[in-house]
Amino acid sequence: MNKVYPSAEDALRDIVQDGQTIAVGGFGLCGIPEALIGALRGSGVTGLTAVSNNAGVDGFGLGLLLETRQIRKMISSYVGENKEFERQYLAGELELEFTPQGTLAERLRAGGAGIPGFYTKTGVGTLVAEGKEHKDFGGQTYILEHGIVADLALVKAWKADRAGNLIYRRTARNFNPLVATSGRVTVAEVEEIVETGTFDPDDVVTPGIFVQRVVLNAHPEKRIEQRTVRP
Repeated sequence: MNKVYPSAEDALRDIVQDGQTIAVGGFGLCGIPEALIGALRGSGVTGLTAVSNNAGVDGFGLGLLLETRQIRKMISSYVGENKEFERQYLAGELELEFTPQGTLAERLRAGGAGIPGFYTKTGVGTLVAEGKEHKDFGGQTYILEHGIVADLALVKAWKADRAGNLIYRRTARNFNPLVATSGRVTVAEVEEIVETGTFDPDDVVTPGIFVQRVVLNAHPEKRIEQRTVRP
């Protein structure tokens, strides 16, 4: 089975629609599927709910989709690097479901594992808990969080074989494996594609059964979000 598509645009052409919930891997600008985000912008779809640890930065990552007003709602844990996000949210033009980072990771994992919900102490007594079911376990209060199943998941991996088995590299193995399993359809952007059977099965992080399409981006930009140097 060959799941490789010739370009990011080809990989998304017949599966993106207005109003979808799209989960996107990455942490800050590390390990984001930048070519797929660009192709999503070029597709012109609108009304998206984007599930991601962060909203990118102005002019890069999911910031590109905020600029074009293609995102209607963000489900995210950190949004502090994007002025356009701030402007839209404060102006009431963008919905935000603010989710603690660990809770977001578990919501994605749960969705991919077929678990509809779970209880956590994180957020109890804060705005995060408003409107959510509360329940006591062992004398402690917990809130109910729901698993996330996305219409489409976009992830970045280091290598893939033609069957869609994925290996991640270092910090890019952040939210990507969780996002990959949460999607009804998952598209992976990778830096190298090898023949099926090349990988040691023990090295595979995301099995190909979770991945429907693969696209090569051999030379990603890999921007540095905040450059820090010694005096």
